[in-house]
Amino acid sequence: MALRSQVLGSGSYLPTRIVTNAELAETVDTNDAWIRQRTGIEQRHIAAEGEMTSDLALVAARRALAAAGIQADEVDLIVCATSTPDETFPATATRVQAGLGMTRGAAFDVQAVCSGFVYGLAVANNFLLSGQAKTALLIGAETFSRILDWTDRGTCVLFGDGAGALLLRAGEAAGTNRDRGVLSTHIFSDGRHHDALYVDGGPSSTGTTGHLRMQGQEVFRHAVVRMAEAIDSALAANDLTPGDIDWLVPHQANRRIIEAMGKRLNLPADRLVITVNRHANTSAASIPLAMDEAVRDGRIRPGDLVLLDAMGGGFTWGSALLRW
Repeated sequence: MALRSQVLGSGSYLPTRIVTNAELAETVDTNDAWIRQRTGIEQRHIAAEGEMTSDLALVAARRALAAAGIQADEVDLIVCATSTPDETFPATATRVQAGLGMTRGAAFDVQAVCSGFVYGLAVANNFLLSGQAKTALLIGAETFSRILDWTDRGTCVLFGDGAGALLLRAGEAAGTNRDRGVLSTHIFSDGRHHDALYVDGGPSSTGTTGHLRMQGQEVFRHAVVRMAEAIDSALAANDLTPGDIDWLVPHQANRRIIEAMGKRLNLPADRLVITVNRHANTSAASIPLAMDEAVRDGRIRPGDLVLLDAMGGGFTWGSALLRW
């Protein structure tokens, strides 16, 4: 027998304010048809004034704990994937820790932009497998609306705010790909592509927060290639074929990228979990938001093989396989 990180529950939260493409078209030179055709996005959720990343994360965390039937004092690790922390420091995860009333264990942030949740899963999984933690709360939370240039139609239409969470616990398993839990994680990066997707500010450079800047076509081109490579890595590591996959839950950046990944796996359209039309790109929050929705509406069921796949600024990219 061996230890395996098993998913006990999931949770998510979306701010109440919804901004449609039509509403954006009132303030920036764009239109609903242009946005839908290029991205598949119809609307996005935007955090309220004073609503911080930790607030979104805390609601998602509480919902994951409730779904798992676990009390906060049983958690000994919180990993929060975010590129939009409440403050430069301390970590947003510690704000969540305090909000939950958790006074033991450790809490810290992981920053890998849109790949952040997959990176965070790799970190949490390794803590659980090594025995350094027994129960981990993994969160992806973002308020990207705070770093957008709302006059830049090439970027401001693409992003939204939200949070999602998974509750993981180390459990015994036989060590086969039929056992429940995280089968493997695969993370990569290539820092040469900084200028394709970044925020033009920071504490040590300008002393300001800055705004998101993106070379859209360059990011799209790399995303299709790198996400496909991450998929191949996950399948090869577990001696599986595309036909074994029950659900693809990819980073929700662009509907065309998602559909391209589905075609690579030869998955029917109804086996792709797609929320980009309603959530837009919520960066590190997009995968857990989509996963929680599919779990709660009954699509993802115990025993299903779920493939996660993402790419983000840096560039970073990665994948993970879970037996639900």
